[in-house]
Amino acid sequence: MQLAPGKKIYFASDLHLGVPNYQASLKREKQFVKWLDEIAPTAAEIFIVGDLFDFWFEYKKAVPRGFVRVLGKLAQLADEGIPIHLFTGNHDMWIFDYLPQELGAQLYREPITRTWNNKKFYIGHGDGLGPGDHGYKFIKKVFANPFLQWAFARLHPNFGIGLADYFSRSSRAKTGHKDAEFHGEDQEWLVIYAKEVLEKEFFDYFIFGHRHLPLQIELKKNGSTYFNLGDWIQYYTYGVFDGEKMHLKEFSKPA
Repeated sequence: MQLAPGKKIYFASDLHLGVPNYQASLKREKQFVKWLDEIAPTAAEIFIVGDLFDFWFEYKKAVPRGFVRVLGKLAQLADEGIPIHLFTGNHDMWIFDYLPQELGAQLYREPITRTWNNKKFYIGHGDGLGPGDHGYKFIKKVFANPFLQWAFARLHPNFGIGLADYFSRSSRAKTGHKDAEFHGEDQEWLVIYAKEVLEKEFFDYFIFGHRHLPLQIELKKNGSTYFNLGDWIQYYTYGVFDGEKMHLKEFSKPA
């Protein structure tokens, strides 16, 4: 696909809306909406690469309350003709058909590939990829089990959403500090995974979230680059492809 002159592709991930509390989450949500407003005039497409929410579960007739500003803005942009691409992450893997229907967004559960202006992209949230993290990989299979999803949906929303939200917040509190530590290139599972992919097929850019740490790492002398998008909790970073190069940028933090 060839981008129209002046148009760009935007990427953001790991907002984890809902934590650590309503007031702090609302500030981040408003700042993200401000960013969406600023990029809208030049946006050819917008990719939210996982963990928009710290927890999300859709019952047949109920969804978690809140987040009306970001959902309304994404719906508006989609109505104006800007494609919205939404990836599930490890915290909001129970997004089903509500958001695609209401927002007009395309939903992805696995990495995808795209080509713009002859540049090849490999895009995914990043959870469960590469070596290690075997415990999470097992839990992910459990959470993706249709019967267990059906069983959870039998719980009353007040109890089910409250229970899952508690464990989601506990997970973030326990692991959040580790997410912002650079382990060294040879210890970064997603870098290792990207190099394995390159053995089979070349991509100019690998775009991931999940790590909560803005990273740009050159993978090959011939130009392949790994990007991690960081987060909108500490860094407020995002990716943008301007038609020629991919860049990692920082948006202003809320006051």
